[in-house]
Amino acid sequence: MIYNSLRKRIYTSILLLLLVYLIFKFSFILIYTLIVLGTISCIEFFNLIQKNKWDRFISLLVNCLFAIYILIYCIFFFYFTALIHLKIILIVLLLSCVASDIGGFVFGKIFKGPKLTKISPKKTISGSIGSLICSGVIFSILIFYFTKNFEFTYLLIGILISFACQLGDLLFSYLKRRVRLKDTGNFLPGHGGVLDRIDGTLIGIPFGFLIMGLIL
Repeated sequence: MIYNSLRKRIYTSILLLLLVYLIFKFSFILIYTLIVLGTISCIEFFNLIQKNKWDRFISLLVNCLFAIYILIYCIFFFYFTALIHLKIILIVLLLSCVASDIGGFVFGKIFKGPKLTKISPKKTISGSIGSLICSGVIFSILIFYFTKNFEFTYLLIGILISFACQLGDLLFSYLKRRVRLKDTGNFLPGHGGVLDRIDGTLIGIPFGFLIMGLIL
């Protein structure tokens, strides 16, 4: 059972990496992907808020704010891919977020140890540290690859990006835990829903742009 789940996760990850390559290569694929993923993430979020059974006005307000955020996020994502220097930064930030996710998973599985928070019982302190390390290292390596320059500031930025990604992850974990829900959906075999994959990037990428603009 565990082997089948892991195999699905690996196969889906390979397809997602291929999709990432294609969306940065072909604009029409990027447009369709943003529309599909944006729509599905909104549907998953609306269902999640509905299950939380908040006040109707609060639920409507939160749903509207999330839909607007997703729309703005997708528009800027598409716009940044049209300009080569912004496209490179976007790729660096996206891969740093992915590194944060993978680092947390790998370090958590290997070192285990104390739990990070009750909000997400599977997350450990070792996994959180692994996320920070992997994101910082990958961000620094990618910046060095594109600029042939290295500063310890890059490492700090990568760590801060991971911190933002983990906050995004914990936010959705909190909403899921309130209704005892494991995943937001089953759109991605082995991974769960779309929100389960992009929750960290929804905060990590915008925060990355912001922090790079302030520090660099």
